[in-house]
Amino acid sequence: MKTSLESAARIGAAGMLLAAASLASFTAHAGDTLRVTYAGSMGVVMNKYLGPAFAQREHLQYQGQGQGAYGMARLLAARKLVADVFVSVNPGPMDILKQAGLVDQAVPVASTRMVIAYNPKSAYAPQLKAAADGAANQPWWRVLQSAGLRFGRTDPAVDPQGQNIVFTFMLAEKFYAQPGLAQAVLGPVDNPEQVFGEGGLLTRLEAGQLDAASGYESATLSAGLPYVALPDQINLSNPAYARDWYDTVGFAIRARDGKEQTVHPQALVFYAAVLKNAPDPQAAQKFLAFLQGGEGQALLRRNGYGEPKGDALYR
Repeated sequence: MKTSLESAARIGAAGMLLAAASLASFTAHAGDTLRVTYAGSMGVVMNKYLGPAFAQREHLQYQGQGQGAYGMARLLAARKLVADVFVSVNPGPMDILKQAGLVDQAVPVASTRMVIAYNPKSAYAPQLKAAADGAANQPWWRVLQSAGLRFGRTDPAVDPQGQNIVFTFMLAEKFYAQPGLAQAVLGPVDNPEQVFGEGGLLTRLEAGQLDAASGYESATLSAGLPYVALPDQINLSNPAYARDWYDTVGFAIRARDGKEQTVHPQALVFYAAVLKNAPDPQAAQKFLAFLQGGEGQALLRRNGYGEPKGDALYR
């Protein structure tokens, strides 16, 4: 089994080429069209609820494209993709656009927490349901070490969720006093046996190709999948645990540009920004207001998203 960073890079490069090709049509049309790029986990709420509701209200067309937020931010920063609005989880992807001179401000529009999603028809579903119900003899982290269980996650080199599940397991080692837990369940950070594109991860889980997967509670609820909730000390949702818990973990990863960096957890807050090269900045500003307003917030809550947390970025 190939587990090297070189192997993962080949997989990621191929994925990025496919993403760039699929995004060509996303940038090809002008006119009364709002183009929104977003963290792939938001696919359901964006394309079924927020986008259509806004399009109907404003009498325009909506185009949405979701991929790993870091990968999407790099495409936008390189001008290989043009959009009106970018919505990301964590400040990190927005920082890429800030450094590229494409955003002046990003505002919080929602929040979420890490969970372990599972397929209700999986052979391991009874044990995971017992873990979700608090059974002392079925801790979730032990079930995930079962022989034959297929676990999925996203690429930590291009997607915040891919990093966040690694952080979650590192924190779980400390919280449950289980040294080596992350390695036992995840293998290497860039394990190609587990890493899939964010937009398709829960789809694979629903289809039975996986037994369990990392997930944001918001996306998991939107998909109608059962999940195991995790303590605040490890689910990255509660700023009160930042100093004593979240800030204590991090790991090194090689980004797609070949540079190695050490990454650390950031609050699971969704930020939205109007891009400075937006084809329709007026519609973009209206969509930002829609996300922050009553109708947009109601749709987000209905799909499992929490209240916005924290302040705007950069201003």
